[in-house]
This record gives sequence, structure tokens and C-alpha cells, in this order.
Amino acid sequence: MNLHALRIFVEVASKGNVTAAAASLSISQPAVSAQIRKLEAELGKQLLAPKGRGIVLTDEGQFLFSRARRIFDWEKELEAEWEQLKSGLRGKLRLASTFLPSLYLVPAWLAAFKRRYQQVDVEIRTGNSQQSLHRLLRHQADVAVIANESWDDEPIRREHIANVEYWFVVPRDHLLAGQEVPLQVLMREPFLLRENGSSTRERLFSLCREHGVAPPKVGLQYHGLVESVQSVKAGYGAMLAPEPAVSDLVRRGEIGRVRIAGVEIERPVYICTRMKDDEIGPVAARFLDLVLGRKA
Repeated sequence: MNLHALRIFVEVASKGNVTAAAASLSISQPAVSAQIRKLEAELGKQLLAPKGRGIVLTDEGQFLFSRARRIFDWEKELEAEWEQLKSGLRGKLRLASTFLPSLYLVPAWLAAFKRRYQQVDVEIRTGNSQQSLHRLLRHQADVAVIANESWDDEPIRREHIANVEYWFVVPRDHLLAGQEVPLQVLMREPFLLRENGSSTRERLFSLCREHGVAPPKVGLQYHGLVESVQSVKAGYGAMLAPEPAVSDLVRRGEIGRVRIAGVEIERPVYICTRMKDDEIGPVAARFLDLVLGRKA
């Protein structure tokens, strides 16, 4: 079936007049009439009959019109949705994040983003720095939010968005709770450590190297931040944790903070994309504009 002729037929049937349809389509009246005749010949049925200065649909024409207009209604809907997709108003945002921003920064961003862009689907995957960076580089994520100080020579564009203070914490009844001690004293305690690839683990070991102190023994190893904090709360081990994750527990006396003489730890959080501008899709660009406070 000739879709061009079918489109013209639907316009004539909608307008109820060949002249009006020709004007709407910006083609001549004879061209409209010729396409209608061509369609009728193809289908072997009369679709239109004259009525006064206009036309009336035959039974076959009414049947065809009722079905065919769905095609072009769907086409208009598709065109509108495609424009939304191109402009970032519709589509999918794939976000990779390390545990700290995933728990304490990303939720507020995504809530604001979804209020503004309700037609965008969001997928977030949480992992350590290495995992999040790999997801970005392997095109499994559009944006990565990473807390990290050191970077390999990767094709990554990063923008600093926050600094987060880190505290050493122990169970509430620990002898060191509320004390300030040298680093080597705390490193004698069994530690709750994150898995290899965690930037927090690497920052702790780096701190020990900087001060010439032996790294702590591994008491327990977790793949998540919340689980580690809960173990300290339950009465076991020391750990290095982001202040947002533990400050309320310290304030309520559920765990204790240990200060290290001469050591303050603050870690940067970056929002990252691949280096090439053409790899930042319209949805990701709108998310970056919101997070970074840029005018969309």
C-alpha cells in the first residue's frame, strides 16, 4: 500500500474536502485527486464519493480511514518522542557511583532530576572506585560519581563537586573512643577494611606509608560502607569512614571517634564523564547541568 497516497487520503477524509486537504498539504488539488484515484485503483474499491462541495467516505473509505489515521497519529507521537529523546527530555541515565556519594549525595540529585525529567529512566550501580571507573570506560555508565584522590592516565573528564571529611571510629566502649592518639597506636587495632579496588582502603594504606607506620590487620573485609559501620556499632573493630555516615552515631554515643594527632583526612568527590564531548548524551548532559548548577 502506497503510504504517500494513504497519507493524502487521511488528510482528505479528515478535512472532508479535497481543496482544504490540498492547502494543508501544500500540494495542488489535481495532485491530491490523482493520488486518491491511484489508491482506489490499488485497493480496488471506491473510497470517496462527492457530496455537494465536499466529499463523503464510502463504507470502505470509512474502514480504511479509521485504521489508517492510527498510523499517522502514531507517527506524530513517535516524532514528538524522538525530539524529546534528542533533547534529553526522554531516555535513560546510567549512573555509576562509589558508596559514599551513592548514599549521601546522589539520592538528592536524582530526586531533583526526576522531578524535572519524569520521562527519563534512571539506573544506578554502586561499587568501589575501580568498578565505577571501569563501568564508565566500558560504556556501561554515562556518568560516574567517584570519591578518589589518585587517578590513572585514563581518558576521563572529571569535575570536583565536594570534599568530604573522614573520621576514624571504634565501638563506643573502646578504650580509644573519644581519645587523640598517634597513628601507630590505632593501627594496632583490627580494622574493618573495604575490598581491593576501594579508594578508602588505598587512602588508609597511603596514610600509613606517609607516616612510616605498619598498616592495620584485617579484622573483617566488607564490600559495602553501611555493613562496615554496623559492625563497629555492634562492637567490633576500627575503621576509616566518611563523616556523613558516622557523625550521627558518634553524636548519639553509639560509636566512638578517635582523633589522630596531626592528621585530618578530607577526600574529594568528582563527577566524571568520558573525555570525548560526543560521548556525553543529551540525558547525561542535563544531569550534569543540574548537579553542577549550570543553566540547562
